[in-house]
Amino acid sequence: MGRARFISFEGGEGSGKTNHSRRLAEWLRQQGHEVVLTREPGGTPGAEEIRKLLVQGEIARWEPMTEALLHFAARRDHVTKVIKPALVRGAWVVSDRFADSTTAYQGYGHGLGAEPIDLLRRLVLGDFAPGLTLLFDVPVTLGLQRAGKRNVAAARADARYENMGDAFHARVRDGFLAVARAEPHRVTVIDSSKPVEEVAAIVVAAMRTHFEDQLR
Repeated sequence: MGRARFISFEGGEGSGKTNHSRRLAEWLRQQGHEVVLTREPGGTPGAEEIRKLLVQGEIARWEPMTEALLHFAARRDHVTKVIKPALVRGAWVVSDRFADSTTAYQGYGHGLGAEPIDLLRRLVLGDFAPGLTLLFDVPVTLGLQRAGKRNVAAARADARYENMGDAFHARVRDGFLAVARAEPHRVTVIDSSKPVEEVAAIVVAAMRTHFEDQLR
């Protein structure tokens, strides 16, 4: 049995994962596949409402465990209503963020620890996980510079996480890399400070390696 046709893109702010998730979805469509391109928090009407609670407002709006619970509530709705039905019908699912973001942001960034997040993950998701996770790793300073330029250009109001400071984002990066070390069979780390086309080629190569029996 092949890997689940579910690819998650992970990484800190300004890592480029959103752009490359869109590029991968388009590449898969060009290969003749049905693709569901989605995101977290979000992906369903209810989860998008929860997203607004999480990405807007003051930095200290939520205490860490409340924030983690909100993420998992949105995730449960997303998995149940969008991701699993798409996989059942044979579509590929490409998601901009999934459960590893909660480990990194709430577990490491906010200091809850990996164990409480893992308990929540198992309660909410069981053993459900992406077939491949592409972790876009970029130095914190560069990532925040990119995110800052994006926010100014778009006059965004949903920059709550970007505003949490360098030390927070350094812990987030540490969290993502800890996940990658623990699950190298699932997580591929990509240096996303490289040029866009080079990164895109690495993404396609990782896809062909991990889904050799499903991509012709």
